[in-house]
Order: sequence, then C-alpha cells, then structure tokens
Amino acid sequence: MAKGKVWLVGAGPGDAELLTKKAERVLNMADVIVYDALVGQAIIAGLPETVEKVYVGKRSSHHAMSQEEISRLLVSYAERGKNVVRLKGGDPFLFGRGGEEIEELLAGGIDYEVVPGITSALAVPAYNGIPVTHRDYCSSLHIITGHKRRGKSLELDYEALCRMDGTLVFLMGVASTPEICHGLIAAGMNPQMPAALLSQGTTAGQQRLISTVSELPRRMEKERLSTPAILLIGKVCALAGDFDWYEKLPLAGTRVVLTRPKQRMYRLAEKFRSLGAEVLEFPSIQICPIKRTNLFRALAQIETYQWLVFTSPSGIDVFFEQCAEVKFDIRKLSNLKIAVIGSGTARQLEQHGIYADLIPEEYSAAALGEALAKKAGKQERILIARAEAGSPDLLARLRKDVCHPVDDIAIYRTEAVDRTLENVGRDRPVLEGLAMDERAVFVFTSASTVRGTVDNISLEACARMRAVCIGEQTAREAGRHGIAVQVAEKADEESLLNAVVEQAAVREK
Repeated sequence: MAKGKVWLVGAGPGDAELLTKKAERVLNMADVIVYDALVGQAIIAGLPETVEKVYVGKRSSHHAMSQEEISRLLVSYAERGKNVVRLKGGDPFLFGRGGEEIEELLAGGIDYEVVPGITSALAVPAYNGIPVTHRDYCSSLHIITGHKRRGKSLELDYEALCRMDGTLVFLMGVASTPEICHGLIAAGMNPQMPAALLSQGTTAGQQRLISTVSELPRRMEKERLSTPAILLIGKVCALAGDFDWYEKLPLAGTRVVLTRPKQRMYRLAEKFRSLGAEVLEFPSIQICPIKRTNLFRALAQIETYQWLVFTSPSGIDVFFEQCAEVKFDIRKLSNLKIAVIGSGTARQLEQHGIYADLIPEEYSAAALGEALAKKAGKQERILIARAEAGSPDLLARLRKDVCHPVDDIAIYRTEAVDRTLENVGRDRPVLEGLAMDERAVFVFTSASTVRGTVDNISLEACARMRAVCIGEQTAREAGRHGIAVQVAEKADEESLLNAVVEQAAVREK
C-alpha cells in the first residue's frame, strides 16, 4: 500500500475567515484531520462532514494526547495510506511544535508539506486596534513564549528585552504575566509602560484589558479574562482606544449558529460575518432527494400543466438536478407560470435564468396558496414540487376550489444530521455549550431545523437558548421545545439579519 501524506496546517487565531485559501483546499482533500484545542470553533464547525476528525487538544495541565502520541498518530495514519491534515492553532512553527512532528515524519519516511497560518501574535492585537509596530512608537517586534514548566521560573533575559525598546508579545503567558511584569520592571522598564492582556482575540469572546506593566498583575486578578490570551507590552498598547474597529461592528461579540442545510449556508453566513459575527455552521438537517418519484412522470407530461410551484430554494435545487438526471429539456417549461413562496426561493430560481411569475406579499405557505388560488385560472393544472413534509396550509386554500387540479409531489425529504461523533474527546457536547452561551444566537429557517437541533441538546439547554426564527410556523415548533424566540419581521434573509442585530443590541444593554 502506498503511504499517505501529512500537511501541517496553521488554522490562524480563531476567525474562520482568516484561514488561508491553501488551508481550505488541503482540508477539503483530507481523509483525516487531527486538530488542537486552539483551533477556532467556527473553523471546526465548517470542516468537511465526511472526513474523520481526531481531537488531540492540549491545554495547560490537561492533554487529550501527549505530543509523542500525536506525532506517532500522524505517522500511523499516513502509513495506512491516508492523507492527513494536522490542524494547529495559529502557525505550525510558532511555538506550535511543528518541528518535532516533522522529525517524526522524517523518521517514518512520510511525505509532508507545511501550510503557514496567521499567528495570534499579529492578528489578535490588530483586532484590538493595536498596531504591533508604529514608527512613532517602536521599531521592533519580539515574540516570546510565556510558557514555563511546572515549578520552574521563566528563563528570560529581561535586561535584553528592555534594551530592545520594542513591542513585546508573549504567547501562552497568562499564568506567567505577574512574573514577566515584575521581571521587566526589575530590569529597568518604566513601570508606566502600557501593557495589554488580549483574550480570545478575533472571536465573539474577544476582550481586552489595557493597563500598565506595574498595574496589570493586580487588575488581571480582579477582572479575570478567559484564556487563550496573549500579553502585549509596549507603547503601541495605548493606541487601542483610538484604533479599535472590531467592537464597532453591529454583531461584534455575537456567535451566530446557523442550522440550515450545508448547501444553503454560504450566502447567509457571509452576510452575518460582514457584520462582525462569529458564524458557526451546524446544519441540523440534510436534504435527501427522493429518486424515481412521480416527478419523472409529471415531467413526461409537463405540457399538461399551467403552473409550477416551489416552496424552498432546496426544492429548486433538487428539481433541476432531477431534470438533468433524466435529460429533461428545460425549454419545455417556457409555457408554464411559476410561483414561489418568497424572495429567497425566487433568487435561487433566477440562478437557472428563470424569473417567478408569482410571489405572495407574505412569505408563507398559506399566503402562497391564497395568492395562487386567486391568480390561477379555474381549470389550470398546478404542479407543486416540494419537501415530503410540506406544510398543509398550501393545499388548504387550493382544495376549496375543486376546479383547481393539483399534483403535490414530494421530491425530497429532510433528515436530521447525527452530531454524536463531534463530541468525542470533549468535556461537553458542542451544541449543548452553544445553547447555554449568552453570546450565541441560533438561527432557524424551518421547523425541521428546530427539530434537528433539539435532538442534540438537553431540555435545560433549550430553555436557555436564544433564537431567531424566519416565520411563525418555525417559531411554534421552537416554542414546543421551550425555546424563547424572536420572529423575523418577514420571512427573508434581510429580516433575519435585522432580528439578530436587535438580539445583540438587547444583550449589550
């Protein structure tokens, strides 16, 4: 058997959009992804669903797997012909022990590549409005590990660091901050030198504590910022108040949990990210086309219909996929009028060069049925292509008029996504933690996304969850599980965005 290959990939500081294009490409071709605790949660949520994921997280005093075991694991997978991505927070070579893993790969005769990542030493200060260099303040930058072995002191040349008169960035140094500050002052640093402790940078949990070298140890004991955090010392720290930009974004500090199917995620995720949200993609359902349905028979006699109706973007995708499967010539649709449930569905239809003839003012199944009943001629035949568990409200109005012949065809079903494996090696289920996170807002775009989500969390977590729903039917389903929700003003993406911004503003108050 041919050996596989290992890629050492830097995941960056946490923000999923700071992952490089090469890193994304490599992740999408991996058979196995071996990842650390410092890899951003949003990045983990967006990893390919079919790939094997192995958590080897290391935190202070708690290792899921030793470094030696991790190195051997990489070799073992590659020897079995697997393509392996070793996904590491930040950059693989900046205090990431990537060199040690490469030594093991070389010893095992395993081919490898290194994909650099954006280091937190640069990105986290930038997200806090601190330029690590500025020609009016400093001319050098020094990145230092603040990690020390248990029971031992840091072996740092404090006098040399003071003489450099540059910006000092200490990674993995929260526990050592008092020792570092005292050591620098003893070596001659001005006690009033600006200093900053930057916590969970580039994520919704981002916080900062701006102080001085002399005051920081006392203030950090009082304010207790969460890890991971970096220690920054230098004159540039004083610029944070003037240069901060991230906190000014409408959804800074908010985690948006998207639950719609993976193939429908990208557009909405991009909109939330542009507003500063940390977006976590947790599709709770998957679209499963129903093959060899009545749709094929309907397509064979498409000229007998006058209306074609779609109730979701997913329905449009499946419809045209099945048309292609039977080599159906879509020019035959030219004599049909097409009705859709809302603007999102209309936009997806436009991707196929077709524009809807009917969109109800209210984006709901009942409103679509009412509008169609008024618009369609009494003897016009209607073909509805939608989900297996479609809302009965659509047919209720149409069937009042027996002269509206309707073929309601299920072309796909939704199935819950099993997320059991995502919790292996972790202290608590991922979705459970997000549901109880006061920064998180779940976004539900259908009743089935609600059901698929609650299958993975407890009743207690449901009671503490904050959520925004696209319509009343979705909100009713959430209410059945004890979830407090806000309903978007209209059943479209812009209204969802506005509702989440409103939620975030309420939390800030």
